[in-house]
Amino acid sequence: EFMVQKLGIEEDKVVELNQLLYRKYGTSMAGLKAIGYEFDNDEYHSYVHGRLPYENLKPDPVLKNLLLSLPFRKLVFSNGDDVHVMKALKRLGIEDCFERIISFETLNPKTNEAEVSCVTGHLSESPVICKPTEIAFEKAFGIAQLNPHKTLFFDDSIRNIQTGKVMGLHTVLVGKSRKVDGSDYALEGIHNMKEALPELWLESNSNNEKSKRISYAAQLSIATSVEA
Repeated sequence: EFMVQKLGIEEDKVVELNQLLYRKYGTSMAGLKAIGYEFDNDEYHSYVHGRLPYENLKPDPVLKNLLLSLPFRKLVFSNGDDVHVMKALKRLGIEDCFERIISFETLNPKTNEAEVSCVTGHLSESPVICKPTEIAFEKAFGIAQLNPHKTLFFDDSIRNIQTGKVMGLHTVLVGKSRKVDGSDYALEGIHNMKEALPELWLESNSNNEKSKRISYAAQLSIATSVEA
């Protein structure tokens, strides 16, 4: 609808174009910017995410308890904008479970966008930074001050998981029962986290081999994916 109503793209072409842009650039928005369309980022997010059925999301006390019981830093890494991410987290009842959110605005601050436009005078090949690009992961690591080799990364996108693995993260593919190339673990559902990774819940002050088994997970990063 945004592509037709706001950008004037022919209706019979938007579905195919949308899919092509999403596959190539990580998000449709990034793709539209990359091929030369200019529009306000906030307007796009408000228009597209404003039509999402947030009421379908219900409080998830099981997930909340799992997250709160983990003795590690927890972060959200999303291609979505701040408003969208917070709406989703609040609907699930887990907005207080994370140290911080790394969102669209975090990776694409308005000041940087304006500076790039003034200096170059044209759009770069990837004017929007988002997963699954390596630069998005690099920026997230720097912003969060985390070591990817000591971070566990959850995502439901195979492409995001594969880039995360290349960048040094320990990876968990959510929503699949079988691992794929690039995933260290596969969880059919996020509620299976404790059964699949019981070592994460070992008491931090124990003197057994726990420290060896979770040395890779000194920090925990949990990501959300947004197809927009």
